[in-house]
Amino acid sequence: MISVDKNYSVGTILPLENGDKLTRAEFEHRYHAMPHIKQAELIEGVVYLASPVRAKKHGKPHSHIMTWLGTYEAATLGVETLDNTTVRLDADNEPQPDALLRIENGGQSSITDDDYLAGAPELIVEIAASSASYDLHEKLKVYRRNQVQEYLVWRVYDHQFDWFKLQAGAYIPIEPNPDNIICSQVFPGLWLAKSALLAGDLAQVLAVLQQGLSTQEHQSFVQKLSESSISQKQ
Repeated sequence: MISVDKNYSVGTILPLENGDKLTRAEFEHRYHAMPHIKQAELIEGVVYLASPVRAKKHGKPHSHIMTWLGTYEAATLGVETLDNTTVRLDADNEPQPDALLRIENGGQSSITDDDYLAGAPELIVEIAASSASYDLHEKLKVYRRNQVQEYLVWRVYDHQFDWFKLQAGAYIPIEPNPDNIICSQVFPGLWLAKSALLAGDLAQVLAVLQQGLSTQEHQSFVQKLSESSISQKQ
């Protein structure tokens, strides 16, 4: 049961507001009471409410990312793609990433009894406006501290895509190979044609992903996930 701060009268629920400083429990309490709000996050104890979503600057990039990750999931039994899902990271942080990819059995995260994600998924993607966005500042620090293994940020206005991997407690950029393809270090076969993505060429993005899915590394990963799933059931 979610607790309520002592300064609240019985039956009184104040609305969520940008900049509110709340406990995670009170954040959830107010969020549940405001179903018209579709995206709200608690980052380092501070509430952030999403602005209206633009079609070409957020909706379309988001759609392409979900198609890319969903295609990988379809070929990789044992991983799960989630869209715009609340994640309980720690006492002060409950983000709602644009997209994430997680290992279902033996991974870092789990689904709670009340259907939230608890713990750090292996990979998170955020659609950001620019390098000034809090996605590359406050949230980056939170994801790093909570051991999100790979963090992807599409800076739409900057026309850039950043892919970080966690290494020795710090986020290190993963650079594209000579073919301008970025390859995940956590999810074998998850290949991204960076130039094609930025150009809006979804067909080429998926064609390159298929190349990654055809590698022996991906087949070995699928086998490993299958063995882990069987072990969990025994």
